[in-house]
Amino acid sequence: MSNLLNVGARALLSNEVALQTIGNNIANSSTVGYSRQNVILQTVEGQFTGGGYIGKGVDVLTIQRNHDEYLTRQAALSKSVAASDISRANKLLQLEDIFKGGTNGLGAAVTDMMNAFSDVASAPTDLTARTVVLTRADEAAARFNDAATQLANLQTGLTTELINAAAAINTITTNLAAVNGQIQQAQGKGHAPNDLLDKRDNLISQLNQYIQTTQLDADDGTVTVFAASSQPLVLGTKATALQVQPNPQDASQSQIAMVLGSQTVVLSESMLGGGSVTGLLKFQNEDLAQGANLLGRIATSITTVVNAQHKLGLDLDGNPGGNLFSPVSMPNGAAAVSNTGSGSVGISVDAPTVAKLQASDYKITFTSAVAFTVQRLSDNTVVNPDPVTGSYDGLAIAVGGAPAAGDSFLLQPFRAVANKISTAFGSPRQLAVSSPVQAAMGITNTGSLAVANLAAKSVPIPANITLNFTGTNTYTRSDTGATVYTYSPGTPIAFDPANLASGWSLTLSGAAQNGDTLVLGPANLAYAKLNAGNADALLDLRDLALFDGASLADGYAALMSQVGVKVQSVQYTAEVSKSIADNLETSRTGVSGVNLDEEAAKLLQYQQAYQASAKMVQVAQTIFDSLMASVGR
Repeated sequence: MSNLLNVGARALLSNEVALQTIGNNIANSSTVGYSRQNVILQTVEGQFTGGGYIGKGVDVLTIQRNHDEYLTRQAALSKSVAASDISRANKLLQLEDIFKGGTNGLGAAVTDMMNAFSDVASAPTDLTARTVVLTRADEAAARFNDAATQLANLQTGLTTELINAAAAINTITTNLAAVNGQIQQAQGKGHAPNDLLDKRDNLISQLNQYIQTTQLDADDGTVTVFAASSQPLVLGTKATALQVQPNPQDASQSQIAMVLGSQTVVLSESMLGGGSVTGLLKFQNEDLAQGANLLGRIATSITTVVNAQHKLGLDLDGNPGGNLFSPVSMPNGAAAVSNTGSGSVGISVDAPTVAKLQASDYKITFTSAVAFTVQRLSDNTVVNPDPVTGSYDGLAIAVGGAPAAGDSFLLQPFRAVANKISTAFGSPRQLAVSSPVQAAMGITNTGSLAVANLAAKSVPIPANITLNFTGTNTYTRSDTGATVYTYSPGTPIAFDPANLASGWSLTLSGAAQNGDTLVLGPANLAYAKLNAGNADALLDLRDLALFDGASLADGYAALMSQVGVKVQSVQYTAEVSKSIADNLETSRTGVSGVNLDEEAAKLLQYQQAYQASAKMVQVAQTIFDSLMASVGR
């Protein structure tokens, strides 16, 4: 009789555990990271009798966690990649907003400034027209300053996000280490602590949202979590803290580091692989740096060519022109912490080759005390010096001190340029729109000679030179004696054919006759007040091929295009990676998630089994009571 009672009691208890487990599944159907649990039942070994083995009922073997380790890790990895792409894409949208187009954009401000010279060209003595030019120049400088400020604010916000992410990572890893300890203790009881395992997997999944990790299972039930493939974030019950620190070569940038005892290991985005931190670092080191370099390059190129041309003119009082904008100042190269020499590297714009400027940082590595290589970091190309000026991509490099072989320097010529742009003067009379060179046709000329273009190339303008035409296509010069030159309408005549950047350049049209003359020399004050030759030259800068073959007017459009293309590319990548992450999460939840319909069906099944077990106990009790009553008689 006791056997029947035991069978019923075991069945009752086992079905009760099953019902409790199902209820727990239903209660946690919406809990993030919860894995469905199943009761595993086993038959109690039967008792041998002379008539065979009689069953002794059922017991609960364990509570099984529905879990696929491979899918869980793949889902965490895909979420990490998606988080990296999404965080970078969101930041790129903010960067794109800085380089906006339209009438309020930087490109419009530069165009308006250049176009303002047309009114001055029509009325060189009109102070109102001159004031408009200066106003437009101030507006362009302010737009440059504003864009640079927005880039700086974007960097500040990014640094704050990195600090918050590091704090969140440290909290997660601390909790993860604590859960490891709890699992380690529970493992000794012979059954898997399902809820703790779910909690740990969920913490690892959260961690991968910030930083991609790999895991290694230990025999004691703990999991070692690595960042950057080999750096231990969690080792058993100990967690390693991350911290945000400034880049020693660029204090404006931040980096993530891990402190391992007395050693600090910097975790670069290439090492981390995925996670929102990786996306932020990629944006900072690639996209934001490129945006700052593109902006700085435009500011440098425009101010350099405008200043150079403005200095070739005369102001309203006949004085030589100066800089229209404050001269560009570039920071010295940042020495690597491993340098052993005492060298320094200075950089500046090489004005004659300004069109070769590239929106990039550079690395200089010394192969000896006097020899070095220059590497363009945007494409890792080794840059050869210009054969004429010796400049590198439009940059003049000056080495000071005593560098040692192996020393290196980081050059960031354009990062801090745009925020320093300003106009150099405020008086409209100082606007140098007049040409400093004057051409006067001989009063006895019989040909149809006319000046098509006369441009100053350097100041001061050399003393008067007379061109004496000896025929329709020949002439001599007063400064070279009897040397005969060939005249061709439309072909420029240089002051010094061996140095085209000196003196002046003259282009004539029409036919010459023997005895015709032309005198070229410094402009007098009366001529300087009436002509606007330099204003025309400044207007012509709009079509100057200054940005990789693009004109000054199209330079900003090219910048917007580069940023826009990158935004579209990264956004597409983010959409793809998110789709992959969603699909893998669906696959994981298909194995581990709770299906309420299935649980409802199981609930009815075990409810009926529980009721039947209770009935079995009731029947056994009735039989036992009847037996006892019979024995009592």
